[in-house]
Amino acid sequence: MIRWSTACPDWQERIVQGRSLIPFPPLFPEEARVALDLFKSLPIVDAVGKPTFGQCARPFITDFVSAIFGSYDPETGEQLINKFFELISKKNGKSTKSAGIMLTALARNFRESGEFYILAPSKEVADNAYTPARDMVNSHPMLSAIMKPRPGRVIEHLTTGAFIKVIAADTEVVTGKKTIGLLVEELHVFGQMARAANLLMEIEGGLASRPEGFVIYLSTMADGPPSGVFAEKLEEFRAIRDGKIVVPNSLPVLYEFPSDLLKNDAFRRPENWHVTNPNLGVSVSESYLAQKLAEAERAGRARLNGFFAKHLNVQITMALRADGWTGALIWARGGAPGLTLDDILARCEIVTVGIDGGGLDDILGVAVVGREKGTNRWLAWTHGLISTIGVWRRKANAAEYLSFKRAGDLTVFRFGHIDEREIDEDSDLADIFADVPAAVDDPEALPHDIQFVVDLVARIRDAGLLAEVGVDAAGIGAIVDALAGIGVTQDAGTLDAVRQGIGLMGPIKTVERKLADGSFRHGDQPLLNYCVANLKIVPTSTAIRVARDEAGLGKIDVAMAMFNAVSLMTLNPESSSAIPDDYDLAVWA
Repeated sequence: MIRWSTACPDWQERIVQGRSLIPFPPLFPEEARVALDLFKSLPIVDAVGKPTFGQCARPFITDFVSAIFGSYDPETGEQLINKFFELISKKNGKSTKSAGIMLTALARNFRESGEFYILAPSKEVADNAYTPARDMVNSHPMLSAIMKPRPGRVIEHLTTGAFIKVIAADTEVVTGKKTIGLLVEELHVFGQMARAANLLMEIEGGLASRPEGFVIYLSTMADGPPSGVFAEKLEEFRAIRDGKIVVPNSLPVLYEFPSDLLKNDAFRRPENWHVTNPNLGVSVSESYLAQKLAEAERAGRARLNGFFAKHLNVQITMALRADGWTGALIWARGGAPGLTLDDILARCEIVTVGIDGGGLDDILGVAVVGREKGTNRWLAWTHGLISTIGVWRRKANAAEYLSFKRAGDLTVFRFGHIDEREIDEDSDLADIFADVPAAVDDPEALPHDIQFVVDLVARIRDAGLLAEVGVDAAGIGAIVDALAGIGVTQDAGTLDAVRQGIGLMGPIKTVERKLADGSFRHGDQPLLNYCVANLKIVPTSTAIRVARDEAGLGKIDVAMAMFNAVSLMTLNPESSSAIPDDYDLAVWA
């Protein structure tokens, strides 16, 4: 019985030394050899002189091809390794290689009317994937005799009737495929599509009845923090590579910088560019990358981040965002994963609440900041709420919303005074709306988001912990009215209008300093992290302010709610509680 591991725990040494990231030889060497011979005969038509892969392909390409086709067991007809993920920098021959792999698979296929697909996120990417495959067929004596390019980005095998079809997910219907081989181009773009997970599940479903089937994910890094299905796959395949989970049927080949080269910015030095550009000197040159880097540096941080992501495969974090908040640079330092609202209420002597946003087409951000007994550390928890109307009107954020909902950071609710049939019928949003409760029919009842705020504030007040609730002075009057219904008002000293704009400079700077000295902790919540990453700071002649109007589709509501709560905590509210003798201080690493 063949035994193998797809983990590569020494990948950091291997990638710097230019060694293979595939830690084992082909499981079935003869299968690999035959397939590789065919692959090597394919011409690269858009290269000068039309060299074949055999003439110019480096080992990182041929090793990958051998691993794919060398995982097929000819006795059982089963593909033992059937999921592959290659993360590689732009200009390293990704589309050309993918065309060659799929043509090799079509030629090796034995199943009549077999279906192979290249799934691209857009028509442009689909065309880029199809063109080299078509040209290889037309320029190859053997393939041109047994394969025929057809209209609609299709290449048909004339003997078996099997075919490769390149699909653009943004313009074509993707359902009911009986897939043998699927290659997904630019997975990072799918990460921005709310329906991507279902779409991939649908087209991958054919593998259940195709034991010889396989899926290959190819991608460069995303321009922003990874999201959606791309973030999920990246996390999963990194864990496989590092040996944290054992999944022998999945092979990660991830060209990214080791942590030590990221920490000291060594990835910016040309002598290290080979790490994520294994084809450096063939399809991409050092001088080209140096020119692009210089252009990006002149254009500003946003362009520079794009260069880092696309050409160096550097994952963009909040610390790299353009015009970002200084606190984002050290935000991770304050992370206390697992810190919950219950923890804060149990461990703090006094609590402030911040509220921001909340229009029907927007997120209502809620933040709780508590002062911990014994340590005086400030602990923060946040939550967001958005109506189905808001999700529908901001579909560009749908993938993020779904991720935050699954993490428990975002509540989606119905607002019952409109006809939502059109919203319900939107397939892009089906996952987000799947378990949303029915709208409140009682015209006297509070909307779900406002009721959430009232219940939260009442709980904190009843626990004897509430100092004040801070709201945007230009915020939602319905929230102020609802809080008055439970006795939380300005007259009672438990509600305050927090100045926005430059009025938040103090709280913003306070959080920065407390992050630096370790006295501000947060639960490392995905939605709050996302909002912090989106903060854009604009200097004025005498101060700074958060540029709400320039955040665009990148939401910041729960971060602003946090600053509202911090604004009240900076007033050093008094606590009426004492520390019990048996109280244990919490320690977060």
